[in-house]
Amino acid sequence: MELPEVKYNLDVGSGSHAEETGKMLMGIEKILKEEKPDVVLVEGDTNTVLAGALAASKLHIKVGHVEAGLRSYDKSMPEEINRVLADHVSDCLFAPTGKAKENLLREGIEEDKIFVTGNTIVDAVYQNLEIAKRKVDVLNKLNLNHEEYFLVTAHRQENVDEKERLKHILDGLELVYDEFNLPIIYPIHPRTKKRIKEFRLEVPKGAELIEPLGFLEFLQLEANAKLVLTDSGGVQEETCILRVPCVTLRDYTERPETLEVGSNVLVGINQNKILEGVKIMLNKQTFKKKV
Repeated sequence: MELPEVKYNLDVGSGSHAEETGKMLMGIEKILKEEKPDVVLVEGDTNTVLAGALAASKLHIKVGHVEAGLRSYDKSMPEEINRVLADHVSDCLFAPTGKAKENLLREGIEEDKIFVTGNTIVDAVYQNLEIAKRKVDVLNKLNLNHEEYFLVTAHRQENVDEKERLKHILDGLELVYDEFNLPIIYPIHPRTKKRIKEFRLEVPKGAELIEPLGFLEFLQLEANAKLVLTDSGGVQEETCILRVPCVTLRDYTERPETLEVGSNVLVGINQNKILEGVKIMLNKQTFKKKV
Protein backbone atom coordinates (compact mmCIF):
# COMPACT_ATOMS: atom_id res chain seq x y z
CA MET A 1 0.00 0.00 0.00
CA GLU A 2 1.05 3.62 -0.46
CA LEU A 3 2.24 5.08 2.84
CA PRO A 4 1.74 8.79 3.50
CA GLU A 5 4.61 11.20 3.75
CA VAL A 6 5.02 12.23 7.38
CA LYS A 7 6.76 15.37 8.55
CA TYR A 8 8.02 15.71 12.11
CA ASN A 9 8.50 18.90 14.05
CA LEU A 10 11.73 18.25 15.92
CA ASP A 11 11.35 21.40 18.00
CA VAL A 12 9.61 19.44 20.77
CA GLY A 13 11.60 20.65 23.70
CA SER A 14 15.17 20.98 24.81
CA GLY A 15 17.59 18.30 25.81
CA SER A 16 18.95 15.05 24.43
CA HIS A 17 15.75 13.06 25.04
CA ALA A 18 13.70 15.09 22.53
CA GLU A 19 16.55 15.31 20.00
CA GLU A 20 17.30 11.60 20.20
CA THR A 21 13.65 10.62 19.79
CA GLY A 22 13.26 12.98 16.83
CA LYS A 23 16.22 11.42 15.01
CA MET A 24 14.87 7.94 15.70
CA LEU A 25 11.45 8.92 14.33
CA MET A 26 12.95 9.85 10.99
CA GLY A 27 15.16 6.78 10.83
CA ILE A 28 12.38 4.36 11.76
CA GLU A 29 9.93 6.02 9.38
CA LYS A 30 12.34 5.41 6.50
CA ILE A 31 12.62 1.71 7.36
CA LEU A 32 8.86 1.27 7.78
CA LYS A 33 8.16 2.87 4.43
CA GLU A 34 10.65 0.50 2.79
CA GLU A 35 9.48 -2.67 4.56
CA LYS A 36 5.73 -1.91 4.69
CA PRO A 37 4.94 -4.16 7.68
CA ASP A 38 1.38 -5.00 8.73
CA VAL A 39 2.18 -4.61 12.43
CA VAL A 40 5.02 -3.06 14.43
CA LEU A 41 5.83 -4.59 17.83
CA VAL A 42 7.66 -2.47 20.40
CA GLU A 43 8.78 -3.73 23.78
CA GLY A 44 9.53 -1.77 26.93
CA ASP A 45 9.92 1.93 27.63
CA THR A 46 13.03 3.21 25.85
CA ASN A 47 13.24 6.18 23.50
CA THR A 48 13.36 3.67 20.64
CA VAL A 49 10.03 2.23 21.77
CA LEU A 50 8.36 5.64 21.73
CA ALA A 51 9.88 6.54 18.36
CA GLY A 52 8.83 3.21 16.86
CA ALA A 53 5.28 3.47 18.17
CA LEU A 54 4.85 7.07 17.00
CA ALA A 55 6.35 6.46 13.57
CA ALA A 56 4.15 3.41 12.94
CA SER A 57 1.03 5.14 14.22
CA LYS A 58 1.56 8.19 12.00
CA LEU A 59 2.02 5.88 9.01
CA HIS A 60 -1.25 4.10 9.90
CA ILE A 61 0.52 0.84 10.72
CA LYS A 62 -0.92 -1.14 13.63
CA VAL A 63 1.17 -1.05 16.82
CA GLY A 64 1.53 -3.73 19.48
CA HIS A 65 3.16 -2.78 22.79
CA VAL A 66 4.79 -5.55 24.84
CA GLU A 67 5.08 -4.70 28.58
CA ALA A 68 2.07 -2.38 28.30
CA GLY A 69 0.50 -0.88 31.41
CA LEU A 70 3.56 -0.57 33.63
CA ARG A 71 3.34 2.62 35.67
CA SER A 72 5.60 4.25 38.26
CA TYR A 73 3.49 7.46 38.29
CA ASP A 74 6.76 9.39 38.39
CA LYS A 75 6.71 11.82 35.47
CA SER A 76 10.32 12.85 36.12
CA MET A 77 11.36 9.55 34.53
CA PRO A 78 11.63 9.74 30.71
CA GLU A 79 10.72 6.05 30.65
CA GLU A 80 7.35 6.80 32.25
CA ILE A 81 6.51 9.29 29.51
CA ASN A 82 7.62 6.80 26.86
CA ARG A 83 5.49 3.93 28.15
CA VAL A 84 2.35 6.03 28.61
CA LEU A 85 2.54 7.54 25.12
CA ALA A 86 3.37 4.17 23.53
CA ASP A 87 0.34 2.61 25.21
CA HIS A 88 -2.03 5.30 24.03
CA VAL A 89 -1.07 5.00 20.36
CA SER A 90 -1.05 1.18 20.38
CA ASP A 91 -3.73 -1.02 18.86
CA CYS A 92 -2.84 -4.13 20.89
CA LEU A 93 -1.53 -3.84 24.44
CA PHE A 94 0.24 -6.88 25.84
CA ALA A 95 0.14 -6.41 29.62
CA PRO A 96 2.40 -8.65 31.74
CA THR A 97 0.10 -8.70 34.78
CA GLY A 98 -3.46 -8.08 35.86
CA LYS A 99 -2.30 -4.96 37.70
CA ALA A 100 -0.87 -3.58 34.44
CA LYS A 101 -4.22 -4.23 32.75
CA GLU A 102 -6.00 -2.32 35.53
CA ASN A 103 -3.70 0.64 34.95
CA LEU A 104 -4.66 0.71 31.28
CA LEU A 105 -8.37 0.45 31.98
CA ARG A 106 -8.18 3.35 34.44
CA GLU A 107 -6.64 5.46 31.65
CA GLY A 108 -9.62 4.77 29.39
CA ILE A 109 -8.07 2.22 27.05
CA GLU A 110 -10.64 -0.21 25.66
CA GLU A 111 -10.57 -3.64 27.27
CA ASP A 112 -10.73 -5.48 23.94
CA LYS A 113 -7.32 -4.01 23.05
CA ILE A 114 -5.65 -5.42 26.19
CA PHE A 115 -4.21 -8.94 26.50
CA VAL A 116 -2.61 -10.23 29.73
CA THR A 117 0.26 -12.33 28.43
CA GLY A 118 2.62 -12.85 31.35
CA ASN A 119 6.11 -11.43 31.51
CA THR A 120 8.64 -11.92 28.72
CA ILE A 121 11.46 -11.35 31.23
CA VAL A 122 10.59 -14.63 32.97
CA ASP A 123 11.15 -16.56 29.75
CA ALA A 124 14.31 -14.62 28.95
CA VAL A 125 15.84 -15.24 32.38
CA TYR A 126 15.20 -18.98 32.48
CA GLN A 127 16.31 -19.56 28.90
CA ASN A 128 19.45 -17.45 29.08
CA LEU A 129 20.53 -18.58 32.54
CA GLU A 130 21.05 -22.08 31.18
CA ILE A 131 22.92 -20.69 28.18
CA ALA A 132 25.08 -18.57 30.50
CA LYS A 133 26.08 -21.64 32.52
CA ARG A 134 27.47 -23.21 29.35
CA LYS A 135 29.03 -20.20 27.68
CA VAL A 136 30.41 -17.77 30.30
CA ASP A 137 32.27 -17.94 33.58
CA VAL A 138 32.29 -14.37 34.81
CA LEU A 139 32.79 -15.26 38.50
CA ASN A 140 36.17 -16.84 37.81
CA LYS A 141 37.03 -14.02 35.46
CA LEU A 142 36.42 -11.46 38.22
CA ASN A 143 37.73 -13.72 41.03
CA LEU A 144 34.38 -13.78 42.82
CA ASN A 145 32.63 -16.43 44.91
CA HIS A 146 28.94 -17.31 45.06
CA GLU A 147 27.03 -14.88 47.35
CA GLU A 148 30.24 -13.14 48.44
CA TYR A 149 29.70 -9.86 46.61
CA PHE A 150 27.08 -7.18 45.97
CA LEU A 151 26.09 -6.14 42.45
CA VAL A 152 25.13 -2.57 41.52
CA THR A 153 23.55 -0.89 38.52
CA ALA A 154 22.73 2.83 38.60
CA HIS A 155 22.34 4.72 35.36
CA ARG A 156 18.95 6.45 35.22
CA GLN A 157 18.99 10.06 34.15
CA GLU A 158 17.25 11.31 37.28
CA ASN A 159 19.89 9.63 39.47
CA VAL A 160 23.17 10.26 37.70
CA ASP A 161 22.63 13.65 36.04
CA GLU A 162 22.31 15.43 39.40
CA LYS A 163 25.55 15.67 41.36
CA GLU A 164 23.99 15.43 44.81
CA ARG A 165 21.83 12.41 43.97
CA LEU A 166 24.76 10.55 42.45
CA LYS A 167 26.96 11.46 45.41
CA HIS A 168 24.35 10.11 47.85
CA ILE A 169 24.24 6.80 45.98
CA LEU A 170 28.03 6.47 45.99
CA ASP A 171 28.14 7.38 49.70
CA GLY A 172 25.50 4.72 50.33
CA LEU A 173 27.62 2.09 48.61
CA GLU A 174 30.54 3.00 50.85
CA LEU A 175 28.37 2.57 53.95
CA VAL A 176 27.33 -0.86 52.66
CA TYR A 177 30.97 -1.85 52.18
CA ASP A 178 31.93 -0.58 55.66
CA GLU A 179 29.12 -2.66 57.17
CA PHE A 180 29.56 -5.94 55.29
CA ASN A 181 33.13 -5.82 53.95
CA LEU A 182 32.12 -7.50 50.69
CA PRO A 183 33.22 -6.29 47.25
CA ILE A 184 30.69 -4.20 45.35
CA ILE A 185 30.78 -4.97 41.63
CA TYR A 186 29.56 -2.05 39.55
CA PRO A 187 29.32 -2.48 35.75
CA ILE A 188 29.49 1.20 34.97
CA HIS A 189 27.21 2.73 32.35
CA PRO A 190 29.04 5.25 30.10
CA ARG A 191 26.62 7.95 31.23
CA THR A 192 27.41 7.33 34.90
CA LYS A 193 31.16 7.10 34.28
CA LYS A 194 31.06 10.43 32.49
CA ARG A 195 29.11 12.10 35.31
CA ILE A 196 31.42 10.80 38.05
CA LYS A 197 34.36 12.37 36.22
CA GLU A 198 32.46 15.56 35.38
CA PHE A 199 31.26 16.05 38.97
CA ARG A 200 34.69 15.10 40.38
CA LEU A 201 33.20 12.46 42.64
CA GLU A 202 35.22 9.73 44.30
CA VAL A 203 34.59 6.07 43.61
CA PRO A 204 33.57 4.61 46.98
CA LYS A 205 35.82 2.32 48.93
CA GLY A 206 35.11 -1.32 48.15
CA ALA A 207 33.46 -0.60 44.81
CA GLU A 208 35.00 -2.18 41.72
CA LEU A 209 33.99 -0.38 38.55
CA ILE A 210 34.01 -2.68 35.55
CA GLU A 211 33.09 -2.20 31.90
CA PRO A 212 29.49 -2.92 30.85
CA LEU A 213 28.78 -6.64 30.44
CA GLY A 214 26.87 -8.68 27.91
CA PHE A 215 23.50 -10.03 29.02
CA LEU A 216 24.76 -13.57 29.72
CA GLU A 217 27.60 -12.39 31.94
CA PHE A 218 25.40 -9.91 33.76
CA LEU A 219 22.70 -12.53 34.33
CA GLN A 220 25.28 -14.86 35.83
CA LEU A 221 26.50 -12.10 38.15
CA GLU A 222 22.92 -11.38 39.19
CA ALA A 223 22.13 -15.03 39.91
CA ASN A 224 25.14 -15.45 42.19
CA ALA A 225 25.13 -12.10 44.01
CA LYS A 226 24.35 -11.84 47.70
CA LEU A 227 22.16 -8.83 46.92
CA VAL A 228 21.63 -6.39 44.04
CA LEU A 229 21.27 -2.61 44.30
CA THR A 230 19.72 -1.04 41.21
CA ASP A 231 17.64 1.70 39.63
CA SER A 232 16.63 -0.55 36.72
CA GLY A 233 13.08 -1.83 36.30
CA GLY A 234 14.20 -4.93 34.45
CA VAL A 235 16.74 -5.84 37.11
CA GLN A 236 14.02 -5.60 39.77
CA GLU A 237 12.10 -8.27 37.88
CA GLU A 238 15.14 -10.43 37.12
CA THR A 239 16.25 -10.55 40.74
CA CYS A 240 12.72 -11.50 41.79
CA ILE A 241 12.74 -14.43 39.35
CA LEU A 242 16.23 -15.44 40.47
CA ARG A 243 15.29 -15.09 44.16
CA VAL A 244 18.11 -12.65 44.80
CA PRO A 245 17.30 -9.84 47.28
CA CYS A 246 17.02 -6.43 45.62
CA VAL A 247 17.33 -2.85 46.91
CA THR A 248 15.98 -0.25 44.48
CA LEU A 249 17.58 3.20 44.39
CA ARG A 250 14.34 4.96 43.48
CA ASP A 251 11.28 6.37 45.24
CA TYR A 252 8.76 4.73 42.90
CA THR A 253 8.61 1.57 40.81
CA GLU A 254 6.55 0.37 37.87
CA ARG A 255 7.11 -3.17 39.17
CA PRO A 256 5.03 -3.07 42.41
CA GLU A 257 4.60 -6.85 42.30
CA THR A 258 8.23 -7.20 43.41
CA LEU A 259 7.42 -5.22 46.57
CA GLU A 260 4.31 -7.28 47.24
CA VAL A 261 6.15 -10.61 47.12
CA GLY A 262 8.99 -9.27 49.27
CA SER A 263 11.84 -9.56 46.78
CA ASN A 264 12.50 -5.82 46.62
CA VAL A 265 12.50 -2.68 48.74
CA LEU A 266 12.49 0.99 47.67
CA VAL A 267 15.03 3.20 49.45
CA GLY A 268 15.50 6.28 47.26
CA ILE A 269 19.01 7.73 47.26
CA ASN A 270 19.58 8.64 50.94
CA GLN A 271 22.79 6.88 51.96
CA ASN A 272 21.50 5.79 55.36
CA LYS A 273 18.31 4.41 53.87
CA ILE A 274 20.38 2.49 51.32
CA LEU A 275 22.25 0.76 54.11
CA GLU A 276 19.04 0.17 56.04
CA GLY A 277 17.44 -1.36 52.96
CA VAL A 278 20.34 -3.77 52.49
CA LYS A 279 20.06 -4.87 56.12
CA ILE A 280 16.30 -5.37 55.79
CA MET A 281 16.59 -7.51 52.67
CA LEU A 282 19.43 -9.64 54.02
CA ASN A 283 17.51 -10.29 57.25
CA LYS A 284 14.20 -11.15 55.59
CA GLN A 285 12.93 -14.63 56.35
CA THR A 286 10.13 -14.53 53.78
CA PHE A 287 12.39 -14.21 50.76
CA LYS A 288 15.33 -16.57 50.76
CA LYS A 289 17.28 -17.88 47.84
CA LYS A 290 16.65 -21.45 46.82
CA VAL A 291 19.42 -23.78 47.92
